[in-house]
Amino acid sequence: MNFERLTDYLDSLSGLNVPGCDLAVYQNHEPIYRHQAGFRDPENTQPMRGDETYFLYSCSKVFTTCAAMQLIEQGKMSLDDPVSLYLPAYAHLTVKDGDTVRPAKTMLTVRHLMSMQSGLNYDTGTPAVQKVMEENNQQATTRQISEAKAQDPLDFDPGTDFQYSFSHDVLGAVIEAASGQRFSEYLRDHIWEPLGIKAMAFHLNDDLQSRLCAQYHYNPEKYRLELIKPEDIKAMKKNPQFESGGGGLIGDTASYITFVDALASGGRGKNGAYILSPQMIQLWSANQLGPKSRKSFDGWKRLGYSYALGVRTRVNNRIGGDGPVGEFGWDGAAGAWAMIDPINRVSAFFGMHVMNYGYNYDVIHPNIRNLIYEGLKR
Repeated sequence: MNFERLTDYLDSLSGLNVPGCDLAVYQNHEPIYRHQAGFRDPENTQPMRGDETYFLYSCSKVFTTCAAMQLIEQGKMSLDDPVSLYLPAYAHLTVKDGDTVRPAKTMLTVRHLMSMQSGLNYDTGTPAVQKVMEENNQQATTRQISEAKAQDPLDFDPGTDFQYSFSHDVLGAVIEAASGQRFSEYLRDHIWEPLGIKAMAFHLNDDLQSRLCAQYHYNPEKYRLELIKPEDIKAMKKNPQFESGGGGLIGDTASYITFVDALASGGRGKNGAYILSPQMIQLWSANQLGPKSRKSFDGWKRLGYSYALGVRTRVNNRIGGDGPVGEFGWDGAAGAWAMIDPINRVSAFFGMHVMNYGYNYDVIHPNIRNLIYEGLKR
C-alpha cells in the first residue's frame, strides 16, 4: 500500500476552500491511513491535530438507519410496517394535488422513510410545526415535531418518487416508539457504548465544544469562505429536546471511524461488540429505487450510485471511478463523508467543516475514494 498521492491531494485542499480536514481509513479493524491537513482555528495558527469535533449533519443518517436495521433484526419493527403503527398521527395523510390536497393513495411505511420515498419535504417552518414549538416553549421533542409534520400534505404518494427530506427525523421518532427509549439513549446503549464511542452526541457538551473545528459557509457569489460565529452555531442547537436523526449528531473522527469499521468488518467492532449481522448490512445497502425515483436521485450526480435504506449504494463501478459494487455510506452538509466497503472490509471517514460547498460532493469525495483504492493497490 502506498498513499502518497492521497496525502498530496489532502494537502492541496487548503487551496480549494477547505481550511482543515482529517481522513482516517481502516481495514479489518486496523488503521491503514490517517492524515490531517490545514488548520482548526479561524486565524490559521493551530494545525489540525486529529481530535477535532464536527457537526456531522446528514452523516448522522448512517447512525439513524443502522439503529432502525437493528430493531428490524430484533423483530421489533418491519420495513413494511405502516409508520402509523408507531406514530398514529400518520394514519390519515394527505398529498398535494395542484392547488388542492387529497388523501394519500398509498400507506407510508418504514421502508419509505428509510429510502427517502415518503413524500415528506424538509420544510419545518409550516404552521403545524411552528404551533407545536410555540405550545412547548420552543422545546418540542423529537416525537412531537415528527407528529406535527404529519399534518402537512405530502409532495407525492409514498413510494412513488425520491425526495431528500425530514424522513429520517421522523424515523428517529419511530425508533423511540419501537424501542421504548429516547433516541439518544437507544444509540448510546446499542451502538456507542458497545463500540466504546465516547465523543458522539446530539448537543454540544464542554468536551465537544472545546474541540470544535472552526466552521465556515462558502459564499459562491464572492468565491470565499465566511466564518460561522460560535454564537450562531449554538443557536442552531437551541432545542435540547429535539434529537435530529437526519442531521443532529456532533462527533469526532475517532468515533465515526470506529462505527464504520465495525460495519465494514462483518458488523462487529474490534472489541467484538455485535452491531449488525452481515445479512442485515447487505439488506440495508440494497438499492430501493425504481426508475422514477432513480431518475430523481440521479440529479444528485452520485455517479455509479443509487439510494438504499438511508445510504448511497454503489450499483455500477464502470462509471464514477474506483470501488466495488456494494460500497455504501453517506455525507454531510459541512463536507463530512463516510465510506463502508464490506467486500474489502475497508472503511473511511473524512471530516471537514464548510457548509454550502457543492465541490465536496462532486469532486472532493469521489477523488478521496478513488485515491484510497489506488493506494490499496500499490
